[in-house]
Formats: sequence, structure tokens, C-alpha cells
Amino acid sequence: MSKTRTRSTFYWAMALMPRERRQAMFALYDLARALDDVADGEGSCEARRAGLDEWRREIDRLYAGAPTHALTQALLPVVRRFDLPRAEFEELTRGMEMDVDGPLVAPPRAALDLYCRRVAGTIGRLSLPIFGADGVAECEFALYLGRALQLVNILRDLNADAETGRLYVPLEYLQAAGIEPGSPRTVLAAPSFNQAAQRLVADAEEAFAAAHARLPDCNRRALWPALAMSAAYRALLHRLAKSALPMPTRQHVSRGAALCAALRAAIFARA
Repeated sequence: MSKTRTRSTFYWAMALMPRERRQAMFALYDLARALDDVADGEGSCEARRAGLDEWRREIDRLYAGAPTHALTQALLPVVRRFDLPRAEFEELTRGMEMDVDGPLVAPPRAALDLYCRRVAGTIGRLSLPIFGADGVAECEFALYLGRALQLVNILRDLNADAETGRLYVPLEYLQAAGIEPGSPRTVLAAPSFNQAAQRLVADAEEAFAAAHARLPDCNRRALWPALAMSAAYRALLHRLAKSALPMPTRQHVSRGAALCAALRAAIFARA
């Protein structure tokens, strides 16, 4: 098992799944990580855009049944077995392109919403057939939860993103806090930045609440891995909400806490 996987907050939620579904989720996760690595790479915008274009062609080959990369070869039986929607892979690539073509710095709220849908909502939608629950209510749950998880990542990674020239806190939130757009580092140092960031905390809480409001109409038992992810990330969000943002060090969910969240979610889903 790769170190990248085992360090992921999602690891225990996936590791406790039945073998076929677990392997499917790891194959999906590995491809998403590969796309993210291209978007976050150190090459020029042109080189990274070319890298994403090649992955787009590889996804074409995947759905034609003739993938050439080890990651897509591993994903081929998953696509066939669970009938994963191709449009979501296309949207995921477009989301990565938003990072390449930007970088995103204080985007309008609508642009941030689109970004979250593309880079996180897609993973939620692609996961549903693997979980075994792909109805209307489950789709709504996945999109809200994907948004919530992505917002937590943004709040946790404020300093790391600033190092790469990115700042995902919406322009409207900065302006309401009296902060003029500028370099990410300058914005983070503004005395009232926490005020703007806490509005994003509220957005994340709202997204978690909206996701969980769909659960009565969902196949909750099938969604327990997603509920485990939700529990772990919601605990992290509460830690961020009580702090002055950005926090000086990157916050993590410990392996023990992630495992406990996964076990509690499994029990809750069967209640």
C-alpha cells in the first residue's frame, strides 16, 4: 500500500470496504491523485495543460476499452463493473484546468462553487456506483458532501496554497471583511482575514448539514464510507472554526481518529 494512500483521511473509510469495492475506490483515488499531481506540478502552465490533455486522451482510451497507462488499466474493470459516468471524469479534468489556467486567487463565489463541483463533486458522483447507492437522493448527498470536504481542504491548506500563489476564499468574503485583493500572502496577513475565512467555515457547515439532510431518503447502509469521511472532516472543521485562520501548521486527522470515525459510521449506517 502506498504511503500517499495510508496518509489520506479517506484511507480507513475505503480500507474497510469489501475487497472488490475497496480496490475500485483505490483505483479511482489513484487516478484522481495523478490528475491533481499534474495540476499542482512545478512545470509551466503549458506543460501542465499538455499533461491534462494527455490524461483526457487516456480517459478516451479507457472508455474505448484500450487504456495504455497502468492507472487506467487498473480502472478499466471498475468502469465496466460499476458503469462509472464518463462525464464526471471530463468534469474532473476541467476542474484541474481551473487550477492550471488560474491560479485561482480570490475567485467570485460562483467560480468557487463551480470549482468544488468539478474537483470534489465529481469524485462523490463516481464513488456512488461503487458504494452501491446511486439514486437521486444519493447524488444530492454526494454533491453537498463533496463541496463540504473541499471547503475543509481549502481552509486547512490556506498557507500551502498561498505558497503556490493560490487563494480560494471568495472575493465577496474578502471585500466584506474590508480586505483588498492582492497576493495570497498579503491577504492572509490582513488583521481581518479570519473574519472572511469564518464565512467559508459557515459554508462548509451548511454543506455538511445539507448532505446529512438527504440521508433519510438514501441507502444509508451503502453510504457508510462517505459518512466516515464526513465524520472525520467535520471534526477537523470544528477545530478550524475555533481557531484564528490561517492556522500556523497544517491540521491533520490522525489515523486513530479516522479509523474511529469509520467504525462509528459503519455502526450508524446499520442502526
